[in-house]
Amino acid sequence: MTADGATPVQRLAALASDAGRRGLPADLRADAARRVLDVLGNSLAATAEPPARAVGELVTEWGGAGRATAIGTGIRLPEPSAALLNGTLAHSLDFDDTHLPSVLHPSASVVPAALAVAEARGATGALLLDAVAVGIEITVRLGMAGYDRDLGNSVFFERGQHATAICGAVGAAASAAVLSGLDAAGIADAMGIAASMGSGILEANRTGGTVKRIHCGWAAHAAVTAAGLARTGITGPPTVLEGRFGFLQAFCGDQVDLDALTSGLGEHWELPGIFFKPYPCNHFTHAGIDAALRLRGRGLDPADIESIELGAPTPVLRTIGEPHEDKIRPRSGYHAAFSGPYTVAAALLGGGGLGVFHEDFTDAAAADPGRLALAAKVRCVPDARCDEIFPHQFPAVLRIRTRGGTLLEERVDANRGGPDNPLSSGELATKFCLNAVRRVPETRADRITDLTYGLAEAKDLAPLTSLLA
Repeated sequence: MTADGATPVQRLAALASDAGRRGLPADLRADAARRVLDVLGNSLAATAEPPARAVGELVTEWGGAGRATAIGTGIRLPEPSAALLNGTLAHSLDFDDTHLPSVLHPSASVVPAALAVAEARGATGALLLDAVAVGIEITVRLGMAGYDRDLGNSVFFERGQHATAICGAVGAAASAAVLSGLDAAGIADAMGIAASMGSGILEANRTGGTVKRIHCGWAAHAAVTAAGLARTGITGPPTVLEGRFGFLQAFCGDQVDLDALTSGLGEHWELPGIFFKPYPCNHFTHAGIDAALRLRGRGLDPADIESIELGAPTPVLRTIGEPHEDKIRPRSGYHAAFSGPYTVAAALLGGGGLGVFHEDFTDAAAADPGRLALAAKVRCVPDARCDEIFPHQFPAVLRIRTRGGTLLEERVDANRGGPDNPLSSGELATKFCLNAVRRVPETRADRITDLTYGLAEAKDLAPLTSLLA
């Protein structure tokens, strides 16, 4: 509880309420629009993925009054169902944005929840952007509260918990509550309710299974449900975040930084520093890809490679390097996206889009003998400098020995797509277009881009959502 008597959830809810009533500055709205566009592109690209088809089949069985658009289809669904499907789409290809050092992907839960409620309730584009911005901010601040500086990693992650979905349910509930017209007390209730709903474990990253791909969908579904429950009278505990049996104690124990929840709240925004992904794979693999692309650009011939050493931060090796046999021979295209050896091989041998793209993560590509032979030459090891930098960046160093005995080294300290190595506006537009044209014509993709960037002036979302269907 702060000096003014407000608990952390009440302070966060006050920020969200104020944003909904007064509106946010133009720069934050512009950044939120970029997040929305990124999610829409990732979602359109994922419509043919098996998890999306499975969730689509389920929510169609559920039925109900259709008030919100299912991205990439002609289906209209109840808001929670649309949020479940669209959140699944948003996270299915592991192409969604990443906040550091919390190591979570905020937009894939927040945007689908906010979009479903905004469309159903006839919200303006400006209110959608304001709700998205505060929902993302709350999500990453919750993630930061579970970041242990001494450990140098997220406590959620260390415990095998998917902070993206766990924190995303609460942040997205704030967005949904703002768009539902709730006051600060109602927004706090929605967050307090959603805190009982967030969930997700990360074992699928290591040994397989498709369940992780629905985590953000479930978080968005929980968020919309929580906001609806708050609107109809269910309440949450005022000490839901910091209490003895509250959110942070339950997930992180005593390894909690409560100040991260509210320090500089409303003055310093984490939102603009969140990384966009240039490649559709686990973010821990990106610096290795960057390094491989640089070496390829210097003229390295993969046929001349004798051995490869991929140095990375110690904590990420559990995701991209273990179990070793699974990482050098991924079980599917999806599992290849979590493999350090495979992604390095893909960057050296193929590469579409901004370096590697969806065609590098098909089941056929993941079974390609040439890629597997090169991946088998990769040894993943901890690197001391990477440990110093992580998790403020996801660095890597690539050391390649050629058949002639030459040792080549390329070190990447700052990830491509973040504030220190940003994607240009043109690169972001390219990413969206290449994603979107997997589902819609290029002319429609261009129109979606224009409408999304113009959301701050939009009286309603109908022109945009009609194109998404």
